[in-house]
Amino acid sequence: MRTFIAVSLDKEIKESVLSFINKLKKETQNVRWAKQEGIHLTLKFLGDISQDQSLKVQSILKETSEKHNIFSLSFKGIGTFPKGEKRARVIWIGIEDNGPLLNLQSNLEERLAKLNFPKEERKFHPHLTLGRVKNNLSIGNAFSLLENHKNTVFGDMSVNKISLFRSTLKPSGAEYNIISEFPLR
Repeated sequence: MRTFIAVSLDKEIKESVLSFINKLKKETQNVRWAKQEGIHLTLKFLGDISQDQSLKVQSILKETSEKHNIFSLSFKGIGTFPKGEKRARVIWIGIEDNGPLLNLQSNLEERLAKLNFPKEERKFHPHLTLGRVKNNLSIGNAFSLLENHKNTVFGDMSVNKISLFRSTLKPSGAEYNIISEFPLR
């Protein structure tokens, strides 16, 4: 089963993000936009894992969550990977610098490496993916809208749990289901 670890978002944050996506949709046609059920903060993509691996991962998530306190997140700013109108492939909303989030993600990364899940080579850049640019065409009018919202605040929320998700790829897009949740202390 295809899996990842993430923070589920509060309804208010999702609504704020979807409202902004709807503005962007009017400006461009060549982006595959995130659906409401697909908006989450990914901490670690695991890929295809067995049932046995899933149980081991869940054990690590339980132990890790019990060592981390509830914390707040602030969703702010817009950007692209890579940067720039001509090269943009992913459009995202950022998360303000957050020590507790970075510590949680780093701790998960270290512990999962012991189960032979390779450490991510790139530095963790917490974000919410809004959409993926379908081709190499410029994202046109949407890029100026992104620039105008590079400091927009989309809301705040408390993170009180982490979740193990299953992702099922379908022709209509990925379908996400929570396998298990682990409360922070």
